[in-house]
Amino acid sequence: MSKSKFSSGRKTLYGLFIVTLLWCILYFAVDSAAIPSPYKTLINFVEIFPGTLSRHLFVSLGRILWAISLSLIIGTALGIFIGVNSWAEELISPTIYILYPLPKIAFLPILMILFGLGNTPKILLIVFIIVFQFILASRDGVKEIPKELIYSVNSLGLSKLQFYRHLIIPALLPKIITSLRNSIGISISVLFFSENFATTYGIGYFIMNSFAMVNYVEMFSGIMALSLLGLILFKLIDILEMKLCPWIKISREHMVSGSEA
Repeated sequence: MSKSKFSSGRKTLYGLFIVTLLWCILYFAVDSAAIPSPYKTLINFVEIFPGTLSRHLFVSLGRILWAISLSLIIGTALGIFIGVNSWAEELISPTIYILYPLPKIAFLPILMILFGLGNTPKILLIVFIIVFQFILASRDGVKEIPKELIYSVNSLGLSKLQFYRHLIIPALLPKIITSLRNSIGISISVLFFSENFATTYGIGYFIMNSFAMVNYVEMFSGIMALSLLGLILFKLIDILEMKLCPWIKISREHMVSGSEA
């Protein structure tokens, strides 16, 4: 376990080093105020984070967590329902296939008219975009469970609650966690867009406001904060996966050892 943690930390440091190196190369190659020095940006980040920057970042984090939580609950429940009931799939899946590809980000003005200018339209916009990933992942996860396994579990005389707890939910966890990873990047991108309209708090607002004020150092400090937020969320999902799906790690280790042999 300790070796795995060390390897993960080393890979993270390696990634940070590569990104910083590319930033330095770009800074010296472009020689423009639009690409500030990594050193000046880091100093500025340390100076403004305890006050201004942290407030914007935590507001954005709250919106993301609310949106992902709602999408996870609604999408997983609906996906299981569709996967278990064939009539529900025939009734609901065609509608999902039509709505999923739509550019739902264009509905932000409508949401702002209906729900005001606060957090609600921003959270709902993210939910409308990422909830489909959880629906489809849960539905497909249920359908991929071997029928022989379902028959075996049913022969044990388990209640419906036990059936879901010991078979359905464990079978879905890897797909749900993958959907969580995908949703993080999408949520941050959508939130960045939505926070540029009718708001005074949020990391998206902070970055674009710094751009409008031609303060590129603070703009890059905001970008750095946004990147760190994404990194932390991804690491938390990795930890969640190790706790809830330990068999995935064992499987990967066997694959690695098999390839080395």
